[in-house]
Amino acid sequence: MSNTTAPCHAGPPSSPGSTRPASADLGPLGRLGVWVTDHAKLVTVVWLLTIAGLGAFAPQVEHNLSGAGWQAEGSESVEARELAREHFGGNASSAIQVVVRSTEGPVTEGEGKDVLAEVTAVLEAEPRIAEVVAPTPGATLSQDGDTAIVLAGAGADTNEMVRVATDLKAELQELSTDAVEVNPTGSSLLWSDFNEANLDAMLKSELMSWPVTLAILVLAFGALVAAGLPLLLTLAGLVASAGSLVLINELVPVSIWAMNFAMMFALALGIDYALFVVVRYRAARAARAGSGRTDVAGKQRAIAQTMDTAGKAVLLSGLTVLISLSAVMLVPSPSFRSMAGGIMLSVLFVLAATLTLLPLVLFKLDDRINKLALPWSRSGEHRSPRFAAWGERLWKRPLVWGLASLVVLLALAAPIAGLTTAMPSIKVLPEDASARVGYDRVQESFGDGAPGTLQLVMNDADAAAATEVLKNDDGIAAALPPMPAADDSGLVMVQAVPTVDPSDPQLGETVDRLRADLPASALVGGAPVENLDLKTQLDESTPLVIGVVLVLGFLLLLVALQAPLISLLGTLASLLSTAAAFGVARLVFQEGYGADLLGFESQGFLDAWAPVFFFAMIFAIAMDYTVFLLASAKEHYERTGDPKEAMVGSLAHSGRVIFAAGAVMVAVFFTFALSGPIPPKEMGVVLGVAVLLDAFLVRLVLLPVLLRLTGNAAWYTPAWLKRILPTITFAHD
Repeated sequence: MSNTTAPCHAGPPSSPGSTRPASADLGPLGRLGVWVTDHAKLVTVVWLLTIAGLGAFAPQVEHNLSGAGWQAEGSESVEARELAREHFGGNASSAIQVVVRSTEGPVTEGEGKDVLAEVTAVLEAEPRIAEVVAPTPGATLSQDGDTAIVLAGAGADTNEMVRVATDLKAELQELSTDAVEVNPTGSSLLWSDFNEANLDAMLKSELMSWPVTLAILVLAFGALVAAGLPLLLTLAGLVASAGSLVLINELVPVSIWAMNFAMMFALALGIDYALFVVVRYRAARAARAGSGRTDVAGKQRAIAQTMDTAGKAVLLSGLTVLISLSAVMLVPSPSFRSMAGGIMLSVLFVLAATLTLLPLVLFKLDDRINKLALPWSRSGEHRSPRFAAWGERLWKRPLVWGLASLVVLLALAAPIAGLTTAMPSIKVLPEDASARVGYDRVQESFGDGAPGTLQLVMNDADAAAATEVLKNDDGIAAALPPMPAADDSGLVMVQAVPTVDPSDPQLGETVDRLRADLPASALVGGAPVENLDLKTQLDESTPLVIGVVLVLGFLLLLVALQAPLISLLGTLASLLSTAAAFGVARLVFQEGYGADLLGFESQGFLDAWAPVFFFAMIFAIAMDYTVFLLASAKEHYERTGDPKEAMVGSLAHSGRVIFAAGAVMVAVFFTFALSGPIPPKEMGVVLGVAVLLDAFLVRLVLLPVLLRLTGNAAWYTPAWLKRILPTITFAHD
């Protein structure tokens, strides 16, 4: 059996007296590693300038990025909103509604009247507010006179209106007195409050995850200095991606979720990649020390060997992640595209740091990487005896272990059959959030459907017919008289109050009926309709995204491994952990199991954006581990031609890394499940369960069993395919 930790044989020096390995004997990444060490000052300066330059913008990320953009581009509801904003004084779904409620008599008299005047003054002083509409009897003034709504028209786009809400909500709430309560609400306030709650959750999650992450890294590396290297990559990727997102936001709106997901992926993948590279370098360094080669050329050979093996796997893993996430761009929604773009940006920076900055740091630290080592540390150990023994156990009894893991995965995936999805309800906000309090006050005073008032924009000639349709529809509680446009556009708006809460499934049926029965010029909009249109778009896009992700993932594995069978099995195996994660998500978030433990109120469904977006994220992470395991297996198969050595050797050399990286990811993701609104909890539970199952059942049990059962056939490549595919090898002599 060839020992993969043997010192790199790079052939004779490129010229007499040269201290560098001959570049002709190195792969592209090996040559990159040598180039980085030869141009250390240049690489250092470039990274310092990148981090310093982009880091100057990074602190602005939470303020500049928005929470809006959750819309179906080109939909009827978005068209209705833009017409309402342009022709009706900003009376669109993004308008701000300030709910003023008096506990001592009519709100339009006495102290309530004074507060209403102060609210109006604050709104009129804001240049981004269009028309301010006073409470109107029969519309925005309750029948008992205790509750009034002051409407602040949207004078800017949806992203800017979220910032307006953030800037004004504290000042408006401070106008409250002992007898009068002021609570701004509406979709812009919802996003503002959600961003605030989400930021608090992220900060809490970071405080919880970093100590756990560091502890796992110390255990994995056995030395404090080595354990700190993944954090170096993470910080570099985070700072660079945060600053980049702020700059990109100047050109196109970027959702705050882009930064949230970018932060998670920078941490998770930075640790994954650093683990894989550092473990390989320490083994190469130990072998170099044993051979007596401790000079510069010897260090460069260790770097070259590391980059030609682990570096190649990292590059392919990064490309797989990028390809998986790029499929989300097929969803024509600004928020989804910016979120996927934010993650891809962080992956690019982490990948660049792994392939350039990390080799340089390893070259400079050399044996100092093992400083502050723990007593049990064996820094030069690349082949893990425990995981080698685990591989032998799987080889002897593949069916027992394979069937056991398959049964567990299928049992957890079974509940997915009853999974239902819908757009987030007001329950995603804390109970004391201004938008939620105002929402509740509107429902109490104006009816269940009042917070989700529909806005119908149409030609003036169709107003009478539309009003008749609304009057005869059982899903409509009341309709206001047609309101003419403020200009000569010939448009009118009719506002209709549904009979049900905006998150009630019956609202979708009502909207479908109205769109079928209303005159052709009528456009049905409003915040709840925008949610319904987005859900429809997500439902239509999900099969396409899943199909594209699977096909692209398979093709990349095929190019990397040159083996159709194991590439196909590796791709399909990722579906098991994904299905199981969503099965668990149904039990937790739809059925409410564990809701008290996690501290949330079940909405009775999973948020509609979860399947398409989380699938891409889970698949990206799963393929990350797949590349690590199968690249190691391919390396051993190339050296020996023995399928047993390929299977056992891959576990022995990459099992510990997959185990440690999976543990870190699970810890990071589950911390998000312990704090904040429901969406971060969904993200934490779904991704945490998926990584837990994928790393420990699929990659360390089921996939090795598949290698055992398929034997040499796993690595067979037809002659015609060999002629098509580029030559990629993982063995480094």
